[in-house]
Amino acid sequence: MDTTRRTLLTGLAAAPSLLVPARYARAAEPLKISHQFPGGSDKDGDFRHRLSLRFAEQVDKRSNGALKVNVYPGSSLMKVNAQFSAIRKGALDMTLLPLPYAGGEVAELNIALMPGLVTSYEQGYAWKKSEVGKALTDLLADKGVVIVTWIWQAGGAASRSVPIIAPEDTKGLKFRGGSREMDMVAKAAGATTLSIPSNETYAAMQTGAVDVVTTSATSLISFRLQEVSKHLTISKAGKSYWFMLEPLLMSKAIFDKLPKDQQALIMTVGAEMEKFALEGARADDASISDAYIKAGAKVYDLPDAALAKWVSLSRTTAWKDYAERSEGCAKLLKLAEKVPA
Repeated sequence: MDTTRRTLLTGLAAAPSLLVPARYARAAEPLKISHQFPGGSDKDGDFRHRLSLRFAEQVDKRSNGALKVNVYPGSSLMKVNAQFSAIRKGALDMTLLPLPYAGGEVAELNIALMPGLVTSYEQGYAWKKSEVGKALTDLLADKGVVIVTWIWQAGGAASRSVPIIAPEDTKGLKFRGGSREMDMVAKAAGATTLSIPSNETYAAMQTGAVDVVTTSATSLISFRLQEVSKHLTISKAGKSYWFMLEPLLMSKAIFDKLPKDQQALIMTVGAEMEKFALEGARADDASISDAYIKAGAKVYDLPDAALAKWVSLSRTTAWKDYAERSEGCAKLLKLAEKVPA
């Protein structure tokens, strides 16, 4: 081989991005999304996993293969409680995470499951373009995290013993709320609380370590809590005291290293996934009753009077405590209250 040809081939091997259309430089290795939810195909199973797969597929397709994403469900790559810290440090690329799980590290994030603050999907998704959404986005960016997809989920209460309609129904029971603030409301109503991620709730209910689990409708189905529950309370009218922000997040350190066009692609695809997220959440809200009735559980609707009790108790306990924790918490709560119900 002559010297000129050898030099040319060596140069191409050292710069694989030259083989890709100039618009997208090939990433060194695929991005990784880690989450705690059950795996499956892009057609069946937990919509949060399916959303992650669709996100990966679209990023790959639109970048002509220059930017790839691998999805690791079921905490197979990283334990759920380690994910937020890893995202901040750049040790993990992306995660789909219940935001209040990070409340112990960044107290302001407990607003993502503040009982009674968001009572409808419309109100939750309005955050993104409201002052509270900008403030939350800025806060996360300052902590090294980018919100890629806003995902809201309504929830309900599964119980081993008695139906949980009003707050006083939790008295004397072992309760898993899903956030510090939700637990605080249950404690005020007379319950004792247990803080565990949703992928540990089945075992906790099965062994009697917890009597009541409040979590999203999707998790109530995906983690098969109907097998260990006798009662389910969830609002068929689309109103609830339990709405959680569970976004697709990306490490800002990793995001900032990408070319501008790949950053734009990630944010564009992420925004497009929000329609799929809302449809998936609403579909699970609609189908959960059948799943529990089929398993032999009794299903109850949350009446307006009970919803009002949860909101009232939340205001005097969780909301008050949160606002008093810091100036940043007080500001976020005030901005969130400005978003119409």
